[in-house]
Amino acid sequence: MKKVFVILLAVIFSIGVVAISDSVVNPDTFVYEQPGPFWSLDPAFEYDFTSSEVVMQLYDQLIQYDGTSTVNLSPMLSTNVPSLKDGTILDNGTTYVFHIRDGVLFHNGDKLTPQDIVYSLERTIILDVVSGPAWLLTGPLFPQIDGQYVTSIVQVVAQQLGLKNPLSYTSFDSLGIFATGTNKLLNDNYKQALINAFEILNKDFEIKGNDLIIHLPQPYAPFLYILAGPVSNWAAVLDQKWCAEHNAWDGAADDWWQYHNPAVGNDPLYDIENGTGPYMIKYITPGQEVFFQRFDNYWAGPAKIKYAVIKYVNEFTTSLLDLQRGQADAISVPVQNLSQVQNNPDITVLTGFPMLLVDLMPFQWNITTPNNFIGSGKLDGNGIPPDFFSNLDVRKAFEYLFPYKQYIEQVWNGQALQPNSAIIDGLLGYDPNLPKYHQDLAKATEYFKKAYNGKLWDLGFKFTVVYGAGNATRQLALQTLSTYARQINPKFQISALGEINSSFSADLIAGKLPITSVSWGADYPDPYDFAFACYSSNGFYASFLGQSFVDFAKQNLDVLVDKLVTTLDPDQRAKIAQELSKLDYENALYIWPDQPEAYWVARKWVKGWYYNAEIGQFGPYFYMLSK
Repeated sequence: MKKVFVILLAVIFSIGVVAISDSVVNPDTFVYEQPGPFWSLDPAFEYDFTSSEVVMQLYDQLIQYDGTSTVNLSPMLSTNVPSLKDGTILDNGTTYVFHIRDGVLFHNGDKLTPQDIVYSLERTIILDVVSGPAWLLTGPLFPQIDGQYVTSIVQVVAQQLGLKNPLSYTSFDSLGIFATGTNKLLNDNYKQALINAFEILNKDFEIKGNDLIIHLPQPYAPFLYILAGPVSNWAAVLDQKWCAEHNAWDGAADDWWQYHNPAVGNDPLYDIENGTGPYMIKYITPGQEVFFQRFDNYWAGPAKIKYAVIKYVNEFTTSLLDLQRGQADAISVPVQNLSQVQNNPDITVLTGFPMLLVDLMPFQWNITTPNNFIGSGKLDGNGIPPDFFSNLDVRKAFEYLFPYKQYIEQVWNGQALQPNSAIIDGLLGYDPNLPKYHQDLAKATEYFKKAYNGKLWDLGFKFTVVYGAGNATRQLALQTLSTYARQINPKFQISALGEINSSFSADLIAGKLPITSVSWGADYPDPYDFAFACYSSNGFYASFLGQSFVDFAKQNLDVLVDKLVTTLDPDQRAKIAQELSKLDYENALYIWPDQPEAYWVARKWVKGWYYNAEIGQFGPYFYMLSK
């Protein structure tokens, strides 16, 4: 088995360290290189690491994480962090009072108002981009329906229409209220239901002078963490007037549905910005770089570095040379290349930071067709059927195929843990003693022979696995599956393909990828965030894994996921999280290869960086840095 990893890692070659002077290169500019490019600059739209790295430099939220802590919060656009102690959390945890900072300016010179914050939160919810972040706000801000949290404003519209099982509706198409292929309503009753749904949301907000008061319909324990910056893009504050001037929603109740779930190319804020954050965009070279300029009127004082650049470099050898020459100040380093930046007196390498992030390999229970990734689309040796991974025996076979221990030791250089579910180390309810899969090729063979009554083993299969180009660990993970599959049966043919991030994200959300490798990072540090995303029938992964997964989640997982957020007792919450972990294992819901540790690689002249497990997963926050 070791030989396989030697072969896979042999593509990495050594590069000599280039001698350079101690003088700081471009002292007014910070250059960070990573794979890319970004998906969208719209805070209500984007929900990926690469885009978040850009957006968090541009926008602010009400509150933020305090230094290295993921527990303590500090003011941002609000001058206070609401608390029971100072009387700004009231009514049994359903009322939050924020004192909005006066004199804050947007990048275009407009002045921040409390209404801008209301608009921004409502806009995330009404945009409701498929597989986007809106669910993080709809849950706490809408009343529960049938004892469950709402994940889409569409469900509230369905309730207002009097439809049965309103939670089963997740798109306007499913409601049947528009003329085919248009946004033209079929009758006025539908329009009133849409307006009513918005008004239910709007009444959560009250403005008194410069205070913003948010009234939740029911207590929601992690609410403040959902609002915390600089990484909670769904809670980023936009300029309502500027947005309307750029053809985005203007805040009106009587046409919000015209702006619901736009395609990324039709979103007017896709590649422009106007935040209150410490940096603003000077220019974008599509697919290559984002060039930032310091916002000198930033409310907390101007950043120490005047310019910042994110360069999208998908070849590590290029980034390494740039770092060695001083043309890059910090770079994203695949863990298998970490040794190439260590022991260089000009480079800082800090390691061993636990991440609230997990890598996972989701099975696509129902693969969208037509689809070039599944060959013939049949179980005939030249493809796989669209419901291939709905088969439990197939999923268990792949679980036993993966070499978890060797992967962590040789690809991650031991700087990762093997998770047993979405409830990872660092979260309430994590239990290292719960069962997890290990590589067992005999077991994998057993389940492959059992699947489809032996037909799968006899005929074989052929399909393509896709990863984001430039991410070597994910590439190796998928190539390893391919290698071991062919080892136990030469008729098992899996090819690996790298796509640029934008294409990869589009294919993932479209449900086209049979199995892939992705990551889930904490939106906020609570097990519910991970459990909802991975296990709820309304969660992020259910939005594209297919109807079979949704049906399974409804029957087996949803009740536990809902209890996880409604239960306040920590011991009970831990038990619920552990029950979900057990169900994950028994039903082989995902392959869980690793929970990585973070590290920081930068030139010695870069100062001010510190590790926060929420912020660090997205990349450096430029405001903290100096040269």
